Amino acid sequence: MMDCRKYDKVNLKIFDTRLEMGKAAAAEAAAYICGLLEKKEEINCMFAAAPSQNEFLEALAADERIPWNRINAYHMDDYIGFGIGDPRSFNGFLTRAIFGKVPFKSVNLLNGAEDPERECLRYEQLLRENPMDVVFMGIGENGHIAFNDPPVADFNDPRLVKIVELEERCRMQQVHDGCFPDLDHVPTHAFTVTIPAMMAAQHLFCIVPGKLKAGAVKNALEGPVAVSCPASILRQHNNAEMYIDRECASEL
Repeated sequence: MMDCRKYDKVNLKIFDTRLEMGKAAAAEAAAYICGLLEKKEEINCMFAAAPSQNEFLEALAADERIPWNRINAYHMDDYIGFGIGDPRSFNGFLTRAIFGKVPFKSVNLLNGAEDPERECLRYEQLLRENPMDVVFMGIGENGHIAFNDPPVADFNDPRLVKIVELEERCRMQQVHDGCFPDLDHVPTHAFTVTIPAMMAAQHLFCIVPGKLKAGAVKNALEGPVAVSCPASILRQHNNAEMYIDRECASEL
């Protein structure tokens, strides 16, 4: 059973379970991708790396309708200090979840082992040359999108990629997600694609399961559009779909 609501421009869909949520989001995303590829030879898609995306990514990777060899893949953030393939990195997560499962035309990774500012500029240039058609994203416990935590979020950021110091609540989410054993093991700095870079995409698919995200989703959808909850900016995007489960919807 699905409950549909509208918050400003966001189309919200609430599902009984996170498995239903993930499968439905993947089916709608696949249909949208296929529609785009009827009009364009290739497209650019950006992915979030987080356990919250597991059900969605598994279903999307299994969808046999999608011509992956016409899709260029990007991701939105990663830790500074972790290189390509590091199991703790976001590029490593996405390689296991989808990048290594299907034959993308290209996979474009952030490398945390490179000089941070040079790597920011390199990835920013890629994004300038290859505007995003679709962004698949989540929302953090502190309302962040990518690693744009409230203290560093900027709705008018002049950069497309920047280096950020991670808020402690953001770092604790990585512990809650089981990605690190404790706070001391979570890196303090990361690369992130900025909010204007994500908002420039033609279409946003935002997948947010779980009770721990209920407060952030309430603030994003019912609070002011402000950097105190960076995800609130989604309400101003013309093509934003949000998928949550009943637990996540518990405070709406």
